[in-house]
Amino acid sequence: MSDVSFAPAERWLTIIGIGEDGPAGLGDEAKTLISAATIVFGGTRHLELASPIINGTKLAWESPFQRSIEAVIARRGMPVVVLGSGDPFLYGIGATLSRSIGAGEIRTIPAPSSFSLAAARLGWPLQGATCLSLHGRPLELLLPHLHHDRRIIALTSDGETPLRLAKMLRDLGFGLSRLHLLEAIGGQHERQRSVIADDFDLSDVNPLNVCAIEVVAGEGARQLAFTPGLDDSLFEHDGQITKKEVRALTLSALAPRHGELLWDVGAGSGSIGIEWMLANPSLRAIAIEQSAERAARVARNALAFGVPGLSIVEGAAPVALGGLPEPDAIFVGGGGSGAGVMETTIGALKPGGRLVANAVTLEMEALLLSLHGQHGGCLTRIDIARVAPIGEMNGWRPAMPVTQWRWTK
Repeated sequence: MSDVSFAPAERWLTIIGIGEDGPAGLGDEAKTLISAATIVFGGTRHLELASPIINGTKLAWESPFQRSIEAVIARRGMPVVVLGSGDPFLYGIGATLSRSIGAGEIRTIPAPSSFSLAAARLGWPLQGATCLSLHGRPLELLLPHLHHDRRIIALTSDGETPLRLAKMLRDLGFGLSRLHLLEAIGGQHERQRSVIADDFDLSDVNPLNVCAIEVVAGEGARQLAFTPGLDDSLFEHDGQITKKEVRALTLSALAPRHGELLWDVGAGSGSIGIEWMLANPSLRAIAIEQSAERAARVARNALAFGVPGLSIVEGAAPVALGGLPEPDAIFVGGGGSGAGVMETTIGALKPGGRLVANAVTLEMEALLLSLHGQHGGCLTRIDIARVAPIGEMNGWRPAMPVTQWRWTK
């Protein structure tokens, strides 16, 4: 066996992507590194696949997984190999380990990802497909991406997921969508089958599968537009909701940017926090709501809109705001006139952060006028009117006017 250098010396950790074809799909460099390693970490399946060329100690991932991360870090400076699926930095072990180990300590030899293999099998340009991981994640993450003619490639958790996906598509009006099931992709037991969601009858599904979907929207299918100000009827609410036109203006004022955190104070139905998160997958939001019934409703809405990561804090501001992560933006839509609420939100906001508060009552409007006088910012009056029947004719029926204060700290 030839000597293997792990140079540069500081790159003590080698992460190697391996496919279902095992060593046969690896290059000479990857095979030599695995053979030379004194310790090889990986999932049980990955270690079995690479077993013919492993000469060192095999250590399977433990539960909880943090114990294994600590075991890898404890060997810092020693030549260690970690095996992962396909491209380790695409929803893989590389992305996990890099949170604790610097890039200068890692060398990576990736293999084709499941997304790449699926696109190649289907003849889909990968840049034109939406790639999602539903592995260990809620299936509802798929919902914002269900648009007619869209192509989606999704990593799944098990052999039951394809049936659950088909049922979800049927229930939301996408039953005519075609679902491509790619099982054990890249291995000797690879199989590809296709079925219309409405007619899903596939059995004996390999737990290692990828689902690709050609989306077909039927009449009345729930398609979530990209723009803010989604129709009020899409939300479950008891009347406590920022109406669609005002919501669109409010999201514009909040101006979400990559990776930012929003506090939605007095969340009501959760519509502001939900649409904030829909703007980009990197965005986070915390909905603060004192009513237990409404807090539960916010959770249901978040799931129905495909943003299950929305955090919900049940309690009244300002007390419920204590100890929350520092926000980049704050929306105050309910309860803002309560003692200490606006002072607390102003104090909590990051420098450069945005605060937007809406008032429909005279008391809250007076408070916003006072805050504008003290801190500056921008005051806007929003008047919306909608056509409504007046006897046998139609006329404009005005909604309650909204005073909006927008301020940057």
